Amino acid sequence: MQSAKKEIKIAFFGTSRISVIVLDEMARAGILPSLIVTAPPRPKGRGLELAPSEVKVWADAHSIPTLEPLKLDSEFLRQLSCVFPESLSNVKCQMSNVPPYQLFIIASYGKIIPRKILDMPKHGTLNMHPSLLPKLRGASPIQSAILEDAPMGESHETGVTIMLIDEEVDHGPVVAQEKIIIENWPPKGSELEETLGTLGGKLLAKTIPRWVAGAVTPAVQDHDQATYTKKMTKGSGHIDLADDPVRMYRKIRAFDIWPRAYFLTERGGKEIRVIVTEAHLQDGTLKIDRVIPE
Repeated sequence: MQSAKKEIKIAFFGTSRISVIVLDEMARAGILPSLIVTAPPRPKGRGLELAPSEVKVWADAHSIPTLEPLKLDSEFLRQLSCVFPESLSNVKCQMSNVPPYQLFIIASYGKIIPRKILDMPKHGTLNMHPSLLPKLRGASPIQSAILEDAPMGESHETGVTIMLIDEEVDHGPVVAQEKIIIENWPPKGSELEETLGTLGGKLLAKTIPRWVAGAVTPAVQDHDQATYTKKMTKGSGHIDLADDPVRMYRKIRAFDIWPRAYFLTERGGKEIRVIVTEAHLQDGTLKIDRVIPE
């Protein structure tokens, strides 16, 4: 794998926790990107202080240059065309007629990337998607998988897909796919993220050298079988305690990190939000085990 690392320069686009999991697995296989593109710092915590993305923290720890663009505009395109030195101590933009990166990898970046950027590298742009495409296309495949009506307490098949990006969301041809069976469905969202991120990172590490060598033929997705997910919001975690117990339980499991499942109640004449962190089903009834009161 070390030779593959030297033969091809990769720019990695990612922002969230699953991006870090993927990067960890690639690094274990000896494949490190030459550049990482991630979201700029955002307000976090009660004080709303600006904090870097988890991917930025990872990149700094591995001494990999980063770009944190607000917009994927002409200035970003210019920066992406620069040849960065190996050291971070003196990063200067040296323009090159030859694109400095031969492959782009996307894993939960969070922004729509313009076609002119996706087409820059010689070997195109590969995306790691945590579902078995064409199922669960879109922004929330992990949470949506848990919210689906898969049988409770049984084994359930899921997996990851590496696809060649095209002009539509999660629509491009499949380069590699791997399935996994999860016992006692559904897991928590964070657990499924860890499982699929690890699986996806390992699959990327195996696939990248073969893709660059021209040993992989992409397969067109069966678009008639496609299903789609919605972008989750803070309000997606709301549960009505009079609702179906199984539906509420799935939300508590799916949203254990963000946006967190919650119900509204009244105290002292004021409506308050109560976050549910742990619950279980007993005789068809939802039993709440642990909450965080407002």
